[in-house]
Amino acid sequence: MKKAIIIFLMVFGFQSILNAQELALMPLPQSLEINEGKFRIDRNFNIQIEGLENERLINGSYRFLRRLDDRTGFFFYQNNDFKVDTASSLVIQAQREGELKIHEDESYTLLIDTLGISINAPTDLGAMYALETLVQTLSVDEDGYYFPAMKIEDSPRFTWRGLMLDPARHFLSVSAVKKQLDAMASMKMNVMHFHLSDNQGFRIESKLYPQLHQLGSSRGEFYTQDDIKDIVAYAALRGIRVIPEIDVPGHATPILKVFPEIGSHTGDYEYVLETWSGVFDPTLDPTNEKTYEILKDIFTEVSALFPDEYFHIGGDENEGHHWDANENIQAFMKQNGLEDNSALQTYFSNRVLEIVEGMGKKMVGWDEIYNPKLSKKAIVHGWRDWEGLDVYAAAKDGYEMIISEGYYIDLMHNADVHYLVDPVDPELSPKAKELIIGAEAPMWSELVTEFNIDSRIWPRTAAIAERFWSAEDVRDVEDMYRRLDRVSLYLEQDGLAHNSSRESIMKSLSNGEDIAPLRNLVNVAEPMKVYTRNPGGKMNHNYYTFKKFADAATADAPDARKFNYLVKDYMKTGDAIAEKEIRSYLKTWEANHEQLLPVIQQSPILGEIKELSENLSIVSQYAIESLNGVNKTDSWKRKASLAVANARKQGGRTELAMVDSLELLINK
Repeated sequence: MKKAIIIFLMVFGFQSILNAQELALMPLPQSLEINEGKFRIDRNFNIQIEGLENERLINGSYRFLRRLDDRTGFFFYQNNDFKVDTASSLVIQAQREGELKIHEDESYTLLIDTLGISINAPTDLGAMYALETLVQTLSVDEDGYYFPAMKIEDSPRFTWRGLMLDPARHFLSVSAVKKQLDAMASMKMNVMHFHLSDNQGFRIESKLYPQLHQLGSSRGEFYTQDDIKDIVAYAALRGIRVIPEIDVPGHATPILKVFPEIGSHTGDYEYVLETWSGVFDPTLDPTNEKTYEILKDIFTEVSALFPDEYFHIGGDENEGHHWDANENIQAFMKQNGLEDNSALQTYFSNRVLEIVEGMGKKMVGWDEIYNPKLSKKAIVHGWRDWEGLDVYAAAKDGYEMIISEGYYIDLMHNADVHYLVDPVDPELSPKAKELIIGAEAPMWSELVTEFNIDSRIWPRTAAIAERFWSAEDVRDVEDMYRRLDRVSLYLEQDGLAHNSSRESIMKSLSNGEDIAPLRNLVNVAEPMKVYTRNPGGKMNHNYYTFKKFADAATADAPDARKFNYLVKDYMKTGDAIAEKEIRSYLKTWEANHEQLLPVIQQSPILGEIKELSENLSIVSQYAIESLNGVNKTDSWKRKASLAVANARKQGGRTELAMVDSLELLINK
């Protein structure tokens, strides 16, 4: 049998499981065996597909070749039928077409030796994942490009590996969504959760109730039904399922703007689309039968555009204020023995579940829907694990769950914070563990626009994708970051702009001045985390551009991370090479403020980072003095301590990410 596979490509990066060769594989496969030898490629590289030959596999093979073109400078000619008369470089064999559903077989075997490459998989989905792995193994030496000899046997740990996009708050064009789908496919993610409605907008065309998108979409931004079909088809060709979410009973202002009669507020009340972030009171009336009639119409129309068997109803953050103030609702609760708002929401959720099941779908909702009286047919989407809440409570009670707690990438945590969170608590019972069908990384868009979304999702989500795919014991943070740096380049080469968009912001902020000193500061500053950048949701309006200093900064400030590793090594070993690099950083930062001042003077918008820049310069000076062996008098210690405290202050809604390391050096 001819050897088979399709190639993706890029070069070295991560230390392999066998320490035999450096690779940049992400997510790490379940089994990797490095062998002797190389399969070299030239412009005659070709692919043969044996057995199943469907549109998805052919499309994926072409995309693989074009990416290979980009990375080698070759142009690889390929017959349209992927049948070749000469010896094949790569042979792909899939037994059947995979179904886009949970628990489908996504496994594959990839074999590379000196004679060629073969991919074997039970389904075309597995074969396409093998191509993604293959492209990451592309290497180069003085003789040219090659694939190192190896055998990989791989399959995912979780069947649901998702990314949630939120175009409701800040709209994303079809092309922007497709970019995310491409990146997801390269990281073997297979679910795109589409949050299509919220208090700021209803983002999908309704032909049944056109006022929903006409009045309910701020700035007239919504997806036509043809747009949705295009996105779903594009995703399907990449093995990705698309799950729609229409958020009810809260987060439903656009629906109430069109149908105020099903709202819970009493008296004269105008429902207005929100332009700020936060949790708001407008809520559907669960006691009104018309509520369910309208939801049935909306859900039926929307679900028809999404072939997937799951439908997400939201259900989160309903604080019930309008329910509490409505005498009719309170009377209904008393009459029906509903003791609190949780019980009332469960009544609502069970009614909505009947609608969803009537459409032939399975209902998913955020964990606020969980209540012991909720139908076991519902899937609970866990996201809360604070103030005594147990994110796994539903699984312990017999419900299937998707886990997002620990993966909220909009909170701007470092990649390692997400990476070390496992979707499954090891203390769960075997039965409860089986009910965790997978996990999702949500990208809520309060502070995200189409321009900066790439840098807010990637490359951190590649590390999360590894957590969803790879073995539970793959937890080496330093190795993850080493590979992630290389994968970040791969993603940029494939069309993302997570690095270039930041450069664009810096050029704009510098107003024609040299951006080098601004970049020096950006590379050590990180956006304030969790909800501190936008406290109460009232600091940043939805119409802001989000092209300020904080938007150029990233969650893993690259120079700060490198510096922190150097200091950790130096404090442990006193390594002279590490000290030399540390001093180089410190000298750059000490001098940077004077170089940045002219830029700030030419760009008033940068005034918000003037103190941040100055504080970095001052604290760096004290760290240098400490390394130089200065006499640390009480006065010097007080001033150095003040410098450290000042360096911890935010500037431009960012914080310096290596102050702890600077403090260690100062106190050494």
